[in-house]
Amino acid sequence: MLASVLKTIRPDQLRLGMFVHQLSGSWISHPFWRSRFLLRDARDLAKIQELGLSSLVIDTDKGIDVDAEATDEDRASGPVDAPPPAAFDEPIVLPLPEAHPALALAGPIYQDAAALSRTAVRQVIDLYGAARLGRTLDQDACRSVVEDVVVSVARMPHALVSIARLKSVSDYTYLHAVAVCALMAGLARQMGWPEADVRQAALAGLLLDVGKATLPDDLVQRAGRLNDEERTLLRTHAQRGHELLASEGGYDPLVLQAVLSHHERLNGSGYPQALQGDAIPLIARMAALCDVYDAVTSRRPYRAPWDPAEAMRQLARSKGLYDTVVFQHLVKTVGIYPVGALVRLKSEQLAVVLEPHGGSLLTPKVRVFYSVAERHRVEPFVLDLARPGCTDRIADLESPEGWRFSDLDTLWLKG
Repeated sequence: MLASVLKTIRPDQLRLGMFVHQLSGSWISHPFWRSRFLLRDARDLAKIQELGLSSLVIDTDKGIDVDAEATDEDRASGPVDAPPPAAFDEPIVLPLPEAHPALALAGPIYQDAAALSRTAVRQVIDLYGAARLGRTLDQDACRSVVEDVVVSVARMPHALVSIARLKSVSDYTYLHAVAVCALMAGLARQMGWPEADVRQAALAGLLLDVGKATLPDDLVQRAGRLNDEERTLLRTHAQRGHELLASEGGYDPLVLQAVLSHHERLNGSGYPQALQGDAIPLIARMAALCDVYDAVTSRRPYRAPWDPAEAMRQLARSKGLYDTVVFQHLVKTVGIYPVGALVRLKSEQLAVVLEPHGGSLLTPKVRVFYSVAERHRVEPFVLDLARPGCTDRIADLESPEGWRFSDLDTLWLKG
């Protein structure tokens, strides 16, 4: 079977029987709920030509070419299942999103993780670009990113996850993939998985949302509320991603299970199959928690991020949604008080968490910077709550939004 061939044409070259692969411009600005479809109706042809587009992309394997004549059969029907797309020789070059400004202030401890996050984002952008254009994903590039992430997590378990939490609006989708990749690597290792499976878990995290690359950007990046039709379409990303990877072949069943089922919930309220309990593969239950944890601790256009420790507290209260045993392992992976959490000490001072303590989840290393009793800043200093003889302890979590400190990220980024 022939591989898909994409061709850019002018709107005046468009004819019935062609398969529209991509319309230029904003998805919401054109009247078609799908971005890819076989052009069968003369009214749809007229609508497209009235949009004032500079160009559009057709798939000549699913419809007729510019030089071909449309038959009655072409106009009436077209192939439903597309064959696996072939790799293209020309490189995919997409712009690198602007990094979060706080990353420029990263201290020596986080500089390697910051550099890795930018390299990995570049690779993820290329992967999503390939999926968007119907091209074959570069599996070697995927595994290269995974290897770098797994090594980084083994060396400094909390660095990359913490760095990846600092997302700008433009790079959320890509850095979210890197963050979930790191979380899955750490979680799988914490659960005692063999190293080969740790890498499969990390690869699953990297590719969880690859199906979104086949959806309109305006839908995926929407800051406002989605209507029912849009929400239903967005939820197809799990199936789309699974179908994309399965059609290409070469992916471990663990990866395919995670991509398809990471939005399933134990009580059956998830999608796409409304699976319940143990019917949800273990790796998908792991992916569900890693995906949600990073999402809620990241700033989005429509809401402020949850403090990392508050995210853990809220996930613990989400009865019936997530696997409690896997959640306990996630807590051990990132800490009850993860890096960057704002805490109040018994000494009535505020501090940010620098590093969870390996021996005790309750006694991390923190940087103290504010006196609650005296209501003013103090010269920042590092306090190891696990140090013998230290009598101070964490009394409670504090809301960053409530205090409105503008430099919390820099306090932990300095290391």
